[in-house]
Amino acid sequence: MEEVILVNKTDEPIGKMEKIEAHQKGLLHRAFSVFIFNHEGEILLQKRAKSKYHSGGLWTNACCGHPRPGEETLTAAKRRLMEEMKIDCSLYEVFSFQYKAALDDITENEIDHVVVGTYTGPIDADPDEAETWKFVSSRELINDININPDNYSVWFKMCFEKALLEYKNKTHFEEKN
Repeated sequence: MEEVILVNKTDEPIGKMEKIEAHQKGLLHRAFSVFIFNHEGEILLQKRAKSKYHSGGLWTNACCGHPRPGEETLTAAKRRLMEEMKIDCSLYEVFSFQYKAALDDITENEIDHVVVGTYTGPIDADPDEAETWKFVSSRELINDININPDNYSVWFKMCFEKALLEYKNKTHFEEKN
């Protein structure tokens, strides 16, 4: 049984609950979204496996998840990135935000900690997590989201532009034309 950390609006832990139950009840809990960029500044997208309990078949960031009770958010993010994509790299948090969205038969109600990292190397995505993956330029991504918004997860569309900006500011990366 996987548990999530229930939190108040200031992200202070107030309890724990089984993950699916917390989502069915729409209770506020802690989560993270990992954004990975390669050395060309392209962003790694994964297409969520269709078998996922929500948002299956949608494009999203490298991985997402929930810290376990007693687990630090960055530790959890590194764990899930390895489990889902077989990627090991340094990560750092750039911001957090709260969102609530009804998805399929659940409600996402999360304080989402957005973390970023740089990686260029082999990727061996777990097919139970990610159907496929690709690196894309930010221009290509923004254009495709404008044309095909329903192909992307709700949380990804809410935070990817800020994650990109924070990454560029932190690394002083300038994308080539």
